[in-house]
Amino acid sequence: MPEHRLPPGQHVPRGYPVLHYGPVPRFRPQRWDLRVYGATESMGEYRWSWPEFDELPRVEVVADLHCVTKFTLPDNRWSGVPAASLVELAPPAPSVTHVMVWAEYGYSANLRIDDFIAPKVLLATHRDGERIAPEHGLPVRLVVPHLYGWKSVKWVRAIEYLTVDRRGFWEERGYHNLGDPWAEQRYAYQEEPGQGPPR
Repeated sequence: MPEHRLPPGQHVPRGYPVLHYGPVPRFRPQRWDLRVYGATESMGEYRWSWPEFDELPRVEVVADLHCVTKFTLPDNRWSGVPAASLVELAPPAPSVTHVMVWAEYGYSANLRIDDFIAPKVLLATHRDGERIAPEHGLPVRLVVPHLYGWKSVKWVRAIEYLTVDRRGFWEERGYHNLGDPWAEQRYAYQEEPGQGPPR
């Protein structure tokens, strides 16, 4: 992989490392759903069962994945539902500035709405032509290629629209609120004024 494609401090590892907090949840298709709630335009909640979500139109993108622990996985071929398409199906109120992405066991990560609807951001179901493995987020993981990997939430279950930014799981525990790998925004102590809510 050319050096110019690697953000500062990153390297390409051997294999596909597995990093996450807590146990790997068991996927039960009959119980799984995805919700969009919070400050929606209608003030109502949206919900898709697994069969409904799995039938939504999908796209494929090729993108690198940058982990805050300093490895980069290049040229992943992701397939899934564009986050921007989900926002079209479940429109936010005009005052929405951020989303909180919720996963199994209460894990969460916050994103600016513009980061969430960026062109290569997917709710991915496949990587390199195969269903995402359980330890990598089966059935759905968010893929946000332009931010560090903790923002690419595994085992996604809900999207909450926010009108005021709020820190997610790792952001509350000292990670940078924004997480841009090209600026090495790894930790909260690096934040500039205006880059995050009070801790």
